[in-house]
Amino acid sequence: MIREDRMQLNERFCKVFKLLEERGEVVKNDRGGKGMGDFAEKLLGNRTYGHIVRAYLNPEDKRCINYSQAKILCNEFGVNETYMFDGTGTPFGFDIPKNTQKSEAGSKKGNILYTTVEAFAGPTVSNSFIKENNSFFSIPGLDGDGLVAFPILGNSMDPLILDGDIVVCRAVSSISEVKDNKIYAVKYNGEIWVKFVQKIPDSKGRIARLKLISANHLEHDPWEVDVNEHLRIYQVIRKITDLQ
Repeated sequence: MIREDRMQLNERFCKVFKLLEERGEVVKNDRGGKGMGDFAEKLLGNRTYGHIVRAYLNPEDKRCINYSQAKILCNEFGVNETYMFDGTGTPFGFDIPKNTQKSEAGSKKGNILYTTVEAFAGPTVSNSFIKENNSFFSIPGLDGDGLVAFPILGNSMDPLILDGDIVVCRAVSSISEVKDNKIYAVKYNGEIWVKFVQKIPDSKGRIARLKLISANHLEHDPWEVDVNEHLRIYQVIRKITDLQ
């Protein structure tokens, strides 16, 4: 009999697989390196094991992904291990260190992690956070976990967001959650930009690229980035002009 933890692990695998399809990292009938056989070779070491992957994805089948295979999935496709193994966080987000700071009354000081833009943009975000002297704060009416704040550098979003302002963000797990012409923090290959975002579909209607647009468009031209395993998106939910 399959243990409950394995079934929960498999449920998370199914969600991750759907997101990988959405991001174009897996295309079931593709013969150009992203098909089910290619996925099976990465996950199971044999491209003829696509039927096993399909069994994992079939809610009527009792076969489930195991922990060693889940570890490979995380390494190959940049999946958040904390989400995959513990069910916390988002599939393609980041791990925020636990808030161990206490007030004089003994309660935690806040639910929003403040860090530097350099740490947040780093290629290994969780390691960068560990090296930081992390601080947490809270804002009335802004509850929940998984919130990170960092300062803005530059004038590309003038006059909406100014140099030195702080933005509070929450990770977006699915590209389908992104709304055109809204402001997001986009992390890509160790760089991070806060921009208006527009989704660009390919010939099959799948979102393949994002167009990043500055508010200060007279000085900063728009450009595009690919939607792939290196892309992370965070919704900007609050701007802070002064923390003092």
